[in-house]
Amino acid sequence: MFDHFNNNRFSIVLACRQSGKSISSVIYLLWFALFHPTESIAVVANKGSTAREMLSRITLALENLPFFLQTGVKVLNKGSIEFSNNSKVIAAATSSSSIRGLSISLLFLDEFAFIQNDAEFYTSTYPVVTSGKNTKIIITSTANGMGNTFYNIWKGATENKNDFSSFRVDWWDVPGRDEEWKRQTIANTSVLQFAQEFSNQFLGSSGTLISGDTLLRLTYNEPLEYKENLLIYKYPVLGHQYLSFIDVARGRGKDYSTINVIDVTEVPYEQVAVYRDNLISPLVLPSVIYNLSKKYNNSFTVIENNDQGTMVANALWYDYEYEEMYTSSSVKANSIGVEMNKKVKRIGCSNLKDLLESGKLIINDSNTIVELTTFVEKGQSYEASPGNHDDLVMNFVLFGWFTDTINWLEYSDETIRVMIAKEKEYEIEQMITPIGHIENAFEDANASTSTIGNISW
Repeated sequence: MFDHFNNNRFSIVLACRQSGKSISSVIYLLWFALFHPTESIAVVANKGSTAREMLSRITLALENLPFFLQTGVKVLNKGSIEFSNNSKVIAAATSSSSIRGLSISLLFLDEFAFIQNDAEFYTSTYPVVTSGKNTKIIITSTANGMGNTFYNIWKGATENKNDFSSFRVDWWDVPGRDEEWKRQTIANTSVLQFAQEFSNQFLGSSGTLISGDTLLRLTYNEPLEYKENLLIYKYPVLGHQYLSFIDVARGRGKDYSTINVIDVTEVPYEQVAVYRDNLISPLVLPSVIYNLSKKYNNSFTVIENNDQGTMVANALWYDYEYEEMYTSSSVKANSIGVEMNKKVKRIGCSNLKDLLESGKLIINDSNTIVELTTFVEKGQSYEASPGNHDDLVMNFVLFGWFTDTINWLEYSDETIRVMIAKEKEYEIEQMITPIGHIENAFEDANASTSTIGNISW
């Protein structure tokens, strides 16, 4: 791990509980301060007390060094240490302004997966260490589910989609831990706790609509093009059929207005374009929907018409005269689009779960995957866990519902429910051992030996 820290500018470490990563990191930070004059190190943890505890460990390690390795100390208090070589170590909590304005050579983030408002903190802190060419970031943590910044950075590092280098410490790397230790630990806790605390498994939020195994298999891709909150993952292809699903917000910086374009030409269906903006006015959104739908071969458009959705749906139909839209009735008022009620959501969630877990839907967008990991059970329904969003997921809930309607038969020979049922029926048939063909059960009624198949008696 020391070599990994030293050889990589951006390091991220996933380590099991009680593996010694924190004290080992403290030793590295002390070495870095002693042998790199005039460098500034920031130790940041999920709590200020935890950061100060790490600073006290650095002090203890310094006191126990051989005399010839020790350097003088100019300042020593609970919040910082300044050495005679002008290097210093600062302890801070993870507020967005804790180290803003400082010049940092090495930023150490401990237990980063457990930091609240981690995205806000990381966004405000990252520029502090990017001003120099040799500045470093070291992030360490145990797993704490999916959907947080630590998980996103780790996944990007393991898939070579960012500049971080990953390093992993598993339970069997720790001396004294063997299969007997594992058995005893599971017996005293649970399989689920062992998986997250010691096996470095990202289990997602509890009660997610999509199973943990499926969420772990989801892999995002970098967009081919990004402009004005629109991410293009696949350009439109002549002859392909596309569907667009829209969720409308008020545009006041809270929930997002979202558009998801899905290629339904063949199975697996694929997410090809995503629009996401929480500031766009419902008055402007119809223009975005119109241009995007036209670009993707006049894609058939399904709008959730709750609240501001009715205004957007009517504007697209009457003002832009876009006819490729779902309408629930030709005589009722406000019939353009779909009302998201309990029945629509229940069918949509059920079909979305089947689509993803059977591998019939490809998700390319990282924000959509994050939302899926925090889309959890609440009462008899599902919604985003506190502090998260589900606007992109609701596009796919609409898609799941749409695959159960008669309109879907224009794009497929059968509904998703029928397709999944046939596949499961086929799987069951393959699992059942076929009954052998019996011939010549009794060759001769008067014979002393009878034969059934190859068995005689």
